[in-house]
Amino acid sequence: MTDDPHSQRPLPGGRRRVALITGGTRGIGLGIARALARDGWDLLLSGQRSIADVSAVLDELSGDGARVDYIAADISQPGGRAAIVERTRSNHGAVNALVNNAGRAPRVRADIIDASEDSFEEVLRTNLQGPYFLTQAIARDMLEHSRRDATFRAAIVFVTSVSAAMISPNRGEYCVSKAGLAMAAGLFAVRLASAGIPVYDVRPGIIATDMTAAVKETYDRRIAEGLVPEGRWGQPDDVGRTVCALLRGDLPYATGSVIHLDGGLSLPRL
Repeated sequence: MTDDPHSQRPLPGGRRRVALITGGTRGIGLGIARALARDGWDLLLSGQRSIADVSAVLDELSGDGARVDYIAADISQPGGRAAIVERTRSNHGAVNALVNNAGRAPRVRADIIDASEDSFEEVLRTNLQGPYFLTQAIARDMLEHSRRDATFRAAIVFVTSVSAAMISPNRGEYCVSKAGLAMAAGLFAVRLASAGIPVYDVRPGIIATDMTAAVKETYDRRIAEGLVPEGRWGQPDDVGRTVCALLRGDLPYATGSVIHLDGGLSLPRL
């Protein structure tokens, strides 16, 4: 961890910006954490792995100048969300940013005709119900803090997916969860706009992470065949840099905006 004041970029009164990132120690979440650490943010990361299992990641982020806090908690469960909120309040008061990134794919990709109710419930609890109610709790604290401190600034990002609008019948529960999460982003954007808390919907496309590793060969071939106009996989850093710009305030007057990070994948084509 560095004490270089230029890398820390404190807020008025010396307070450093703090971002809560769910699923922030791997994949897209880690790409976001790295970008924010480089930009002078402190981080509260949540995930399901033990702190021992993520210690190397935490050390890396600390080396980029961030003060890093980690909590092992399952956002799909009320107790897990309560633990995250309690850690937020006890260690940070209120965070300046919430990044709803944690998500899961179905354990088995199954045709919608055959997919199980258990899989549907598991995916929606993590991808939709968890971030919906975590945002509710964190937004309450943001509103309260902004009422007490006129200098307090906050923002929220929902990491949804191109699957919020693009159809994959062999993972219907995932598509439904992301479509619901996109609606949640819009709902919170409208509710929090008058308080000056912008909310954004970031929709990644085909991103190179451990979640997509199992289908790498398939998408390598499809990208080579022209599926993605930009002709490459997306990287976690692509998402991280974009989220960083949003949280920094580089897109003013844009609450509720949908940001496509898919190399043109979702563009309608003949």
